[in-house]
Formats: sequence, structure tokens, C-alpha cells
Amino acid sequence: MKKIKLQATTTFGLEAVVKREVEKLGFKDISVSDGYVEYSSDLEGIAKSNLWLRSADKVLYIVGRFQAVTFEELFDYTYSLPWTELLPEDAKFVVNGKSIKSTLSSVPACQSITEKAIINKLKTKYNVDRFKKNGAEYSIQVALLKNTVTITLNTSGPSLHKRGYRHGQVMAPLKETMAAALIQLSYWNKDRILLDPCCGSGTIPIEAAMIGRNIAPGLSRKFDAEKWSFIPKEIWQEERKKAYQAINYDINLQIYASDINKHAVEIAKVNAENAGVDDCIEFSQTPFNKLKLPGDYGVCVCNPPYAERMGSLADVERLYTDMGKLFNSNKTWSTYFITSHEGFEKLYGRKADKKRKLFNGNVKTDYYQYFGPRPNKEK
Repeated sequence: MKKIKLQATTTFGLEAVVKREVEKLGFKDISVSDGYVEYSSDLEGIAKSNLWLRSADKVLYIVGRFQAVTFEELFDYTYSLPWTELLPEDAKFVVNGKSIKSTLSSVPACQSITEKAIINKLKTKYNVDRFKKNGAEYSIQVALLKNTVTITLNTSGPSLHKRGYRHGQVMAPLKETMAAALIQLSYWNKDRILLDPCCGSGTIPIEAAMIGRNIAPGLSRKFDAEKWSFIPKEIWQEERKKAYQAINYDINLQIYASDINKHAVEIAKVNAENAGVDDCIEFSQTPFNKLKLPGDYGVCVCNPPYAERMGSLADVERLYTDMGKLFNSNKTWSTYFITSHEGFEKLYGRKADKKRKLFNGNVKTDYYQYFGPRPNKEK
């Protein structure tokens, strides 16, 4: 099988999480840079990556990488790439671009030159004057960084956070990819209690249930590369079959999700049902100050309101104080909170064991991590 190079893009700060996911899938020659992870693969790996990566944004097929400081070099190297093997005559392709600290700083010019080179190459195989571009989607990106040009095909299509289960959402929803990453950065595993007391539309508990039940996050959606002529349809069929067979329906999960907003809880229930995990999660409409912990040695992963995106500052700060009172009264719990509020630790009443800087959408946040004892160690 032909060896290729893939690039899994991700939110800044989550590269290590995506790297672990890539390793778990069995890929080799892995390298990490700001905002992406690269690794060696084959065509089966395109399907496997899109179906299974939980915290990546997109999976890009690296068509070529080279140095270019002139438009002539950009044209010639782009032309030399195997476009006639990749794009059919009716390919609906569009070229997007970006340029950072490169001699070729004009993004529109780079896009135009790249597209011209691709069209000229395709004309060596297809005897047409004008391509109709009415077939499958092929999204091409020409990215320049310090005169290094990387040309990629977006195999995913829309971002991987679009799992397909979201029926509705509340204000300031957490992306599914971010939720999956927060869970994987915590001490939680399928044998422990998980609690989200500010569940909103249910993203964190749903992603946890999918992890616990081993449901591939991309199983309920389609990807652009499924329509590409150079990837046999049998590959996608086989990888989906394997993903369905990997689901553990017998696992007994202890996942609790609550919110003060009744409408949010109803949306969360529908989303959980769409994801096939409604039987794994116990939902309730419960204000935090009425909440009781459902046992010991649990893990709380939470995206509480932080005023910058929703809620009044006074209410938010009161909530953080209440959280500290509840969880600091039971030191067996491990707790994790993502917020942009820089005074969180003071309001919570305890300095975090670890903080991680993340971007939730365009909002700069910290992921405050409080480590309780692991159950097996305590025993």
C-alpha cells in the first residue's frame, strides 16, 4: 500500500493529546509542531484517522512540501506534484492559502499561482480547455511558513468537531473536540465516576460516554475523502465495520450531568440519544448549590460559565466559591475546570496542582487541574 504523510490539525495547546491519539491508532514517524501533528500513513489511515481522532480539527493529506522564494519556484514545484493521480476531470477544487514570515507574502497571488499550476498539470491528462468543477470536493491549501511551502488536501471536509449528534446547543457551547481533550487530560477512566455540574447541551458527558463505550467519534458523519476516486470505497466500508465492531455495549458507566437550565438539560438528553449514549448518562436539572456528590473518588470535568461568554460576573464568582466549598470538603475527588477568569483559584479556595493554557474558541483560558488520590492507591 502506498505510503503517504498526514497532518492532524488541532487547537493550540492540544498537540500532545492528539499525538497520544495518533500513537494509540498505531501510526509511526510522528512529529509535533504548533497547531498540528504529522505522521506516516497509508490510504486506510485516512479513513481510520477521520473516524477515530477525538481532539483533532481536520486530517490533511500532505501532497508536497518544498522551498520557494519566487512565484516561478512555487509554480514549478506545484506543477511537479501528482495532481493527475489525485484529481479527476470533474474535481470541484478550490485553493486556500496562508503565508507567515515568507518572501511570498501575498496570499491571493500564491493561491492563484498554485491553482494555475494544478490546472496546467491536469490538462496534460484531460483534453479540456475549461474544467467544470462539478464533482467531488477537493479542498486544497497552500501554506507558506518561512519560505517552506506545504500543499495539502483536506480529507475531512467540515471540522471533526461536527460529530453529527448535536440536535441543539446553548449559549457558548464547548466544541466536541475540546471536550474530548479535556476528558483525556483528566484522571477519568471508564471505571470511575464522572460529573459535569454545568453540562449545558451535554458535550462533556457525551464525549466521556463515547470514550468509555469506545465509540468512534466520526462514525455518524461523512467525510470529503469518501468521494475521492483514488481511495477505494472498500477502505471506508472496512474501517467503519471495524469501528462498529469495536463498540463496547456492555460497559457500565457512571456519568452524571446536571445544569440549572431546564432547556439545556432537555437538549443534552436529545444529543445523548443521537450519540447512542443516553443510557450511560444520568441527567438532572440541579442548581450547583443543591448538588450532592454521587460517591467518592469521582472526577469532575467542567466548562462553567465565565462571564466573558455568558453569565453575570457576580453569579459566576459565587458559583466558583460554591464549587470550592463542595469539592474541597471531599478530597477524594479530582476536579478540572476551564475558564478565562484569572481569579478562579482564589474563589475556589485552592491553588491548582496544574494549569494548562488553552483557547476555547477565540477566548484565552486556563484549564485548572486539581488531583485527588486514585482509588487503587487509596485502597
